[in-house]
This record gives sequence, structure tokens and C-alpha cells, in this order.
Amino acid sequence: MPRETTVRLAGDRLVSPSAERNKAPISGILKDVLPREGFVLEIGSGTGQHIVHFAREMPSLAWQPSERDEPSLASIAHWMATADLSNVNPPLRLDVMEQPWPVSSAAAVVSLNMIHIAPWLAAEALIRGARDVLIPDGLLFLYGPFRRDGRHTADSNEAFDRSLRSRNPAWGVRDLEEVARTASVHGFGAPTIYEMPANNLSVVFRKV
Repeated sequence: MPRETTVRLAGDRLVSPSAERNKAPISGILKDVLPREGFVLEIGSGTGQHIVHFAREMPSLAWQPSERDEPSLASIAHWMATADLSNVNPPLRLDVMEQPWPVSSAAAVVSLNMIHIAPWLAAEALIRGARDVLIPDGLLFLYGPFRRDGRHTADSNEAFDRSLRSRNPAWGVRDLEEVARTASVHGFGAPTIYEMPANNLSVVFRKV
């Protein structure tokens, strides 16, 4: 669930104001960390705004959007039709809890603003599933708010955490250290961390 309400454009195309704001900063980091070529799986593509922007900015990569709910899948398809990009595959229905995933191999797995709007079991499943599909030295890229050393990094993140937990007690802003420990258990190295606007982080794990 996004921090603010999505807006519906023509047909099934949804717009998230936050996605419009953060797509460029996230793209800047992805350009630095992703390989020049390869297959990139996005988990939880949401409205589809991010992957259309990334595919346009990084045309040498093949992009695979995925979601688990029909409204999001329809929105992604509409964004793709509007963008008319040749390096984006049709959206794939994918639930991280249903493994093995319907993807055999990827150079990178990207997941934005997902693990705090899902039970911790889904975060573990994301890490485990990424391990299974990533090639050697492939990377898992996470973006969103995180606690560090058990503390929120901003008052706004603490308020957001309270809001999430009021909607579902299993949701919430995750401890980066706990995410890193789980990633280590499943075959990833220590994270590389990038400070992002609006008190978010980009976190990169490489499969070892």
C-alpha cells in the first residue's frame, strides 16, 4: 500500500505521486549498480511507472515486471502500452510466497517499497527467491524506509511505521540489520547502502 492514494488515468493505468518523485533518484543508483546487459526481475512493480522509466533509461537491459494482484497487473500493462518499449516483457503474476518463482534466471532482482507493506515472512521469501533465481554475483536491490540499529531514521518514518502497523500488525518498517542477517543466511554478502531522498535507503546485496 503506498503512502498516498494512487490516481487512476485513462483505462486501468494508475499513477502513484511518490513513484513519480522517486523514479529518477532510484534510476540514478540502478545505473551505477546494475550490469550493462542482462535480465532484471522487478518484484512488486505496483502501478508500472518505475519499470517503464527504468527500461527507458537503461535500454540495454531486459526488464520483467511482476505483481500478484490483477489491478496492478492491468496498470502495468497499460503503462507499457503507452510507453511502447521493446525491452520490457509482459507483466508476470508472481507472489513471492509461491516458490519456485516462474523465472529461471536473472542478473538482478529489484524490489521497491515492498518489505514494509508485507509480513516479515514475505521479506524472507523475497530474499530466498532472489537467491534461487540470481546468477553468481547477481544483485538484490531493495528500496524504502528502514530502521537502523533498532531506531527510525526520521520522525516521518516512525509515523509511517505506526500507520502501517495500525492497518496490519504484521507490516512495518524493517530493521536493516535484520534484513542483512537474513540475506547473509541465504547466501548474500554485506549490503552496500545509499542514502536517498525522503529518508529512504537503497540497499544492494550481491549473491556470493
